[in-house]
Amino acid sequence: MGDVDARAVKYLNEVVKTLEAMERDFPSKAQTIVTALVKARDAGRRVYICGNGGSASTSSHMASDLNKGASRKDAARFKAVALTDNIPAMLAWANDASYDDIFVEQLKNHLERGDIVIGISGSGNSPNVLKALHYANDEGAVTIGLTGLDGGKLAQLAKIVYVVPNQTMQQIEDVHLLIEHMLSMILRDSEECAGAKER
Repeated sequence: MGDVDARAVKYLNEVVKTLEAMERDFPSKAQTIVTALVKARDAGRRVYICGNGGSASTSSHMASDLNKGASRKDAARFKAVALTDNIPAMLAWANDASYDDIFVEQLKNHLERGDIVIGISGSGNSPNVLKALHYANDEGAVTIGLTGLDGGKLAQLAKIVYVVPNQTMQQIEDVHLLIEHMLSMILRDSEECAGAKER
């Protein structure tokens, strides 16, 4: 086996070990997250999602999957917004104020009590994500954090948090994307997620 083969197998094995570890604690966390999302959806609340780098693309992907992939015929649709998608707004706040403000200042325009704010950060220490969740907590929103490593500050800040049991950033980001796909499929397919009027 060559070096590339060995590295590929090592990477895959590490992801498998992470997923096996998640079997012990993620199902109950998934239930908590799904319950919060369904409650917000049925109440007409919005879901805002933010992150940097790979977590920014996961934020956009999650908003897309909530808005389309999680749609059901027997329930209201999600109103999901990725705070990473308005590039002019992000650059304006980064230029005129601080990069730490690119998400929180967008929330100040839109966030209402009962909305959900999801922060995705592999380290759990992204200042702009933390600032957004601080504001969301203060405004009475439900905050959800997806992180990894030791959880960082996000693990103490979000009202609902899941720390991926892994120490490699790329693999943490892999699992965050897997989590959002899993949640959107559960929301679409589970009878527990039917509309409030249909239950």
